[in-house]
Amino acid sequence: MTATSSSQLKNICVLSRFRYGKYKEFVQATVDLGRAIAKRKLHLVYGEGDRGLSKLVSEAAFVLGSQVLGIIPKALKPLGCLPDPPTGEELVVSGMQERISEMLNHADAFIFLPGDLATLEALITFASWAHLNIHKKPIAKKLFICAPTANELLNFLQAYKPEPDPMTLALDWATNDDGSNSRKKCKLSLTLHL
Repeated sequence: MTATSSSQLKNICVLSRFRYGKYKEFVQATVDLGRAIAKRKLHLVYGEGDRGLSKLVSEAAFVLGSQVLGIIPKALKPLGCLPDPPTGEELVVSGMQERISEMLNHADAFIFLPGDLATLEALITFASWAHLNIHKKPIAKKLFICAPTANELLNFLQAYKPEPDPMTLALDWATNDDGSNSRKKCKLSLTLHL
């Protein structure tokens, strides 16, 4: 899967490790989202695992023909996968920071469903990076795009036009040493050094 510019939405990242249990209304909405992604011929990136809404959306999209990429940290792999093969392709990464970086590299837009603390961490990271003009991928118009149905949400994401904060426009996140302002894909290091 290759990421494209935000004006050409191709790959959607859906994040949620919410264990829906008694909340069955979330199940249908999540399956509808997976089906809507597939019907629009979009690809899915998700945090792989055998539990939660992310697994449901991945199965629904995959069954209808979407390419699916599950990204999982090596340490979580024994906890997160069923004995069956994963849905679609699998990318095993070294840790949570690399997982977030790979999601950013592979997705053109982000959808967050109810989740756990790791879901919240990714939401805050992607929102702050959008605010800092590190990426211009839709999760936000002012802060967040919300919609009552999967189709309306995908319509909003496809129509998204970034509105960066004027204060962050001057920030240069270029990866070239020659001073040019080329936007290359790069892995961001999120390791905290004390």
